[in-house]
Amino acid sequence: MTARSIHATSPEELLAKLNIEIVNGFTPTLAFVFISIKQDRKAVCEILSEKGIDIFGATSCGEFIDGHQSEGEMAVLLLDVPSEYYKINFEEIDNRNIEKVSKLLAEKALQQYDHPSLIICSTGMTVDAEYFNGELMVKCIGKELGADKIFFGGMAGDDMRFTGTYVFTKEKETDKGLLALVFDATKINLFGVATTGWKPMGIARRVTKSEGNKLYTIDDRPAVEMYLKYLGREEKKTDTTFNIFEELGYTYPLITEREAGGEMVLRSPLKIDHSDHALVMEVEMPTGTKFWFSTPPDFDIVDEILTEAADIKNTKLPSADALLIFSCAGRPPVLGPFVTAENNGLAEIWQTPMAGFFTYGEYGRTKKGKQEFHSGACCWVTITENKS
Repeated sequence: MTARSIHATSPEELLAKLNIEIVNGFTPTLAFVFISIKQDRKAVCEILSEKGIDIFGATSCGEFIDGHQSEGEMAVLLLDVPSEYYKINFEEIDNRNIEKVSKLLAEKALQQYDHPSLIICSTGMTVDAEYFNGELMVKCIGKELGADKIFFGGMAGDDMRFTGTYVFTKEKETDKGLLALVFDATKINLFGVATTGWKPMGIARRVTKSEGNKLYTIDDRPAVEMYLKYLGREEKKTDTTFNIFEELGYTYPLITEREAGGEMVLRSPLKIDHSDHALVMEVEMPTGTKFWFSTPPDFDIVDEILTEAADIKNTKLPSADALLIFSCAGRPPVLGPFVTAENNGLAEIWQTPMAGFFTYGEYGRTKKGKQEFHSGACCWVTITENKS
């Protein structure tokens, strides 16, 4: 399998760069398209469709390929993978619940291949609408597929506007649904890891009252007051103009433990519901959940991620044909230019074309091997054709 990565500022630039690749003898069959909502998705899909290229697309909060990172543009990873090695499944949620749609998507994958592995993108979150439960989606898909099956991916973004995100193919798009690229795992191998870097701070706390994704009390004290007091911003608890997510949420998420001795996971406040006196979280934190307040990652997290990837390359996977990265939209504000070093460093380690985008949530396996929903993670996955 051969891969090429392209960045473009317009459909016209994409067409020009694509034509150069084709003239040089490259005949892609599949395109990953990570694109700003400011761009003309329809025009991009028409260009790729006219070339006979299938599309796996998601809107972004910033996009990148190896050597280039942008906001408001597009990143495209092209593959010449044989068409019999993959299927693209598109599911709108409509009036169905996420459990039914996730189960259906997994069932289709198992019908298509005996041993499927998946890249999944879903629509993301908006602050004022019903939230998309990525945690529940991952659990449902994982249960239906089985623990041995692999899937990676992320939630679509919308340039941090929180007004609407999209996933799309060359024929369809939705602002509430799932998109899965299903590979025949006997032909195409996926391998990757999701890592965050945030660290717990102080003593463990406990959720003492919650409902859905609203968090009311922590240790029997008002959640809004407790969170703002921890960060020295108590004066903001009645300020209805205060944007808690942009000011604090993605920098200082809460950290929960999935199970005793298990992996840590981040949970960010999206807003304050002043009428309900509650923190609105990106994902439900049930009553009884143990958690910690957090400190942002040190800059050495980049070295940790790159060292981990290099060790995997040296011991488990000597080469790859392509690389995808699903990186949380909260990482650039926290890590600054180091997030570019993180993404480019992974591409340099694997020495293969890469594309990715900044997401509203990530899907991938942890270092301990469990399939999870993440927030704040750098989730990378290699794509390799099995030659045997």
